[in-house]
Amino acid sequence: MPIYEYRCESCESHFEVLQRVGEDKKDLRCPQCGHERVEKQFSAFATSSGGSGTRVARRGSSGCGSGGFS
Repeated sequence: MPIYEYRCESCESHFEVLQRVGEDKKDLRCPQCGHERVEKQFSAFATSSGGSGTRVARRGSSGCGSGGFS
């Protein structure tokens, strides 16, 4: 299930909700003030390459790499 971001139209607080795709927001309320008028926000998502984020150069190799060719 994806996490959606919402903004309360009353108190303007931002919060996240774990929701099924296509599920409506009819029973959704702001956790801060309890207001029913909330607006779904567009947000960027983060990804991970699975690496440690650091690179170690090997002796005798160029900085650009071989591009998969030897």
